[in-house]
Amino acid sequence: MALDRRAELGEFLRSRRARLRPEELGLPDYGGARRVPGLRREELARLAGVSVDHYVRLEQGRTLHFSAAVLDAVARALRLSDAERQHLYRLARPWPGPDRADSAPEPQRVRPGLRRLLDSVGEVPAYIVGRNTDVLAWNRLAAALITDFGALPPRERNLARLVFLDEGMRALYADWRGKASDVVAYLRLDAGRHPGDPSTATLVAELSSASPEFREVWAEHQVKDKTHGRYRYRHPVVGELELGYETLRFPDDPDQALIAHTVAEGSPAQTALRLLVAWSEQTTLVTAAPPGGTGDG
Repeated sequence: MALDRRAELGEFLRSRRARLRPEELGLPDYGGARRVPGLRREELARLAGVSVDHYVRLEQGRTLHFSAAVLDAVARALRLSDAERQHLYRLARPWPGPDRADSAPEPQRVRPGLRRLLDSVGEVPAYIVGRNTDVLAWNRLAAALITDFGALPPRERNLARLVFLDEGMRALYADWRGKASDVVAYLRLDAGRHPGDPSTATLVAELSSASPEFREVWAEHQVKDKTHGRYRYRHPVVGELELGYETLRFPDDPDQALIAHTVAEGSPAQTALRLLVAWSEQTTLVTAAPPGGTGDG
């Protein structure tokens, strides 16, 4: 089964209403006697300049034919980020083409040229992420830093599964909760892009059953694209290192993104990375995927 777009829309809007503080918007707080956190539906509708009935129909998902003007007004009132605004549009507008829950998507493939690009940036960890946070390809240093992706069955080369179900990954990130929140926010964004993909619902159900922490973070309805930032690692071989990362999305396949780590010249992290390069060259890491090339997902 696929994710229920109407249910997702309602839960997303309620979660965004709940994070707003009436006093910050000049609204009375009624002495703290509110039954629910954040704004009431009536207050949000007034801020957005739409009728209460119109907003209620949007939040309840009674129809998926709302105008851009209404959605823009609601997005402004809710103070949505760009990623959240796009997520709202995907959930609340008519979906182009058949949104069939029983239509399995085509397997994702990584072009040979992109594999060569990964191998050419051998001094920094780099990998390609596809739909549902699947890791589709990686270079040797990414395997040395994060995990030996090639030694894993293909279905387990998935960042969400690894972050929540693998103890080694939990120990790897100094701020594990921050990493977990980022991965779930990215997974939620992807779910909005492909609401008819049954594999997304299967993954969410699996992780919800196996991990109370995943259930907690998933219920927050955070939505965030992976762009750039920093993570601090606690590597069992080279110790602690802080690395930046940049994300490059491919115009001909926006469902694939290349994540490359960065390091400042002369920094302790650069020294640690060089040690990691030397260690990876001495260690046999199985990075070959099933027939078709290194790291093929």
